[in-house]
Amino acid sequence: MAVGKHFKWIALAVVAMAFALSGCSSDPQQAEGQRPTSMTIGAASIGGTYYVYGGGWSQVIESVTGIPTGVEVTGGPNHNMQLVHMGDLELGMVTMGPAYEAWYGLEAWTNGIEHRNVRAIFPMYNTYSQWWATVNSGITKIDDLAGKRVGVGPQGGTAGTFHPRFLDLLGINATVRHAGISDLVGQHMDGQLDANSFAAGLPVGAVLEMANQRRITMFGIDGANREKILKEYPYFSPAVIPASVYDFLDQDIETVGIWNMAIASKDLPDDLVYDIVKGVFDNHQRMVTAHAAAKETLAEYVVNNTWMWMHPGAIRYYEELGIELHPDVYPPEYQR
Repeated sequence: MAVGKHFKWIALAVVAMAFALSGCSSDPQQAEGQRPTSMTIGAASIGGTYYVYGGGWSQVIESVTGIPTGVEVTGGPNHNMQLVHMGDLELGMVTMGPAYEAWYGLEAWTNGIEHRNVRAIFPMYNTYSQWWATVNSGITKIDDLAGKRVGVGPQGGTAGTFHPRFLDLLGINATVRHAGISDLVGQHMDGQLDANSFAAGLPVGAVLEMANQRRITMFGIDGANREKILKEYPYFSPAVIPASVYDFLDQDIETVGIWNMAIASKDLPDDLVYDIVKGVFDNHQRMVTAHAAAKETLAEYVVNNTWMWMHPGAIRYYEELGIELHPDVYPPEYQR
């Protein structure tokens, strides 16, 4: 009995020591200052600009860092702010309107939580508010949407968040439907929608898909309607969709736009974020090949962020270029 007990206690001691040693060896993705073994970019629905742009970005990251990086379908900017803030994703893409609401804990969807674990890292492109209908619908402007069924993209996306607000603000009583843009295009072509809309960089693949199968007309938000929206939402700005972007356009389309920023978790190592940002700009043409919207992915556009804290690794890159950043984008952890 004594010998059996002796071996029993030795066995328990070995197990305890192994457990203690495993506890001392932390997950490399959690260890401070260590690079993660893999990363994921929060995008939006399949068929939208974010998903395609994210695919190009992930390939650049893998080539410059060697870290496998995937792209995840999400609800868009709102959802990406939440996921990166909570630590469920390392990287994401946002438009500055939903990002502003998340940052300051505004609107019901934020539950009053200030999403301050997120850091901006580079400017992506301007998002253009785009609206379209079939030629035979007779719809040619946003005021014609009264009483109509209108697709507005997925809930949590830029269009899904702001297009219903635009309609309400302008007193246009339309029935809005939320879904991924590919699903909405399918519903539109099946006659379940009278018009569609999306907010993204140019061009939108789903718009091109529908234009290949139906005669469509595109419109934006202009005149007094645009002035009213810009007054209510100052983080939007006047924008123009060039006729050259879509074959079916014969003139430029006036509308509103809002900038997109790539974001990262504040816990990612500074040197990794520096490599990611530098890699994006060093591989600009590769980004453009993935999606034409990346033509606007230029370092000088980082000045369009005047309030969201930037990651120190990103700040290092812009300061090396001599770009003067807004004083409000320096985070508490930044050390000169």
